[in-house]
Amino acid sequence: MSTTDWVLHVDLDQFIAAVEVARRPELRGRPVVVGGQGDPTRRGVVATASYEAREYGVHSGMPMRTAAKKCPDCVFLPADRAAYEKVSERVMATLREFPVVVEVMGWDEAFLGARTEDPEALAADVREAVLGETGLSCSVGIGDNKLRAKTATGFAKPAGVHRLTRENWAAVMGDRPTDALWGIGSRTGKKLAGLGLHTVADLARADRAMLADHFGPKMGPYFWLLAQGAGDTEVTGTPHVAKGRSREVTFQENLSDTAELAAQVRLLARHVAQDVADEGRPATRVGLKIRYAPFVTKTRSITLPAPTADAGEIERAALEVFALLELDRPVRLLGVRVELSEEDSESAPEVEPEVIPEVEPEVGPEVGPEVEPSAETVADTQSAPS
Repeated sequence: MSTTDWVLHVDLDQFIAAVEVARRPELRGRPVVVGGQGDPTRRGVVATASYEAREYGVHSGMPMRTAAKKCPDCVFLPADRAAYEKVSERVMATLREFPVVVEVMGWDEAFLGARTEDPEALAADVREAVLGETGLSCSVGIGDNKLRAKTATGFAKPAGVHRLTRENWAAVMGDRPTDALWGIGSRTGKKLAGLGLHTVADLARADRAMLADHFGPKMGPYFWLLAQGAGDTEVTGTPHVAKGRSREVTFQENLSDTAELAAQVRLLARHVAQDVADEGRPATRVGLKIRYAPFVTKTRSITLPAPTADAGEIERAALEVFALLELDRPVRLLGVRVELSEEDSESAPEVEPEVIPEVEPEVGPEVGPEVEPSAETVADTQSAPS
C-alpha cells in the first residue's frame, strides 16, 4: 500500500436506536432500548441501546428484563427490520457517491478503499454527507489496512475520526488487553492471560511456536499477526456473501422435555434448509446454539460428510448435534445455524465463533415458539482479516 492508499471504516453510531429516534424526535435525549417485541416483561434481548441507556449499564445482548431493572425509565421499542434495511441502503448509496470502493459489512458499517492525500478530510466529508442524507451520525476509522481501520473506529466513537497505522499501532494498542483486538474474544483473552500474555504488546512479543502449540497451527500464529496490526488491505465492491444462515427461537416458558426440544430443532432445521435453498449454496457445517436458564449459552457443531442443500440431511445433522448437548437444565432458547460453501474461499483461518458475541442481539420479533431469524441471518459471520 502506497502512502496515498487508505482504508476507511465507516460505522453508524447506535444505528438502530438512531433510526428509531429519527422517526420519533420526541425521544431525542431519552434512554431508548430496541429489542424483541419491545416489551421488557416478555423474553427477549436488547438489539441496541442508545448512548443514554448505556449510561445505565444497558448493552446489546442483555435480557430485556435486566435492561428494565437497570433503567426503568427506558423507552422500549420493538425492532423493525424493514426500516433499518431501508435506511442502510440510503447510507450505502451515499457512500458510493464518493470516489471510493465500498465494501458493505452489514447494516451499519462499511469499508472504503480510497486514494487520497488527506484521509481526514475525506472522512469529514463522508460524515457530513451521511448526516445530511439520513440525519444519522457515523464514526470513521482511518487505517493502512482493514484491521487498523476497524480498530480506529472504536477510538473515533461517537461521531469522530481517528487514524491508526503502522506508525502509531504499538503506542496506541500496546498496553491494551488482548481482547481489544478485532478477532480475539474474551475467552481467548483469558487463555492468553493464562500464558502470561495480558496485553497486545505481550502477544506481539510472544513466541509463535508456543502460540501454535496452545491454539493450533493456524490460529496461534494468526493471533500473533493480529497483535502486530497486520491485516487485509484490499477493499472490494463485490456484494457481501453470507457465511451462514441461522434461525432461533426464544421460549416464553422454559422447556425441559427432550421430545419438545427435538421437535423445535426439527422445525428450525427445516426453516434453515429453506434458507439454504433460497441462497443457492449448499451447507457444509451444521451447528446448534442452546441457552440454558437463566442465561448460559453454549454452541456445538459438526461438519457434514459432503456439502448439501437437502432438508432431510440438514435436519438429520441438527438432531445429531442435539444429541451431543447436555439437557440437565431448562432451556430458554434454541438456534440452528449452517455454514455455507464458498467457491472462492481460501485456507486462511477464520475468526473463532466468540468474535460474534455469544448473546446475539435478536432483531426479529419474538412470537414464541414461532421461528424467527436470528441477528446472524442479517449480520452474517465476519471472516478474519488476513
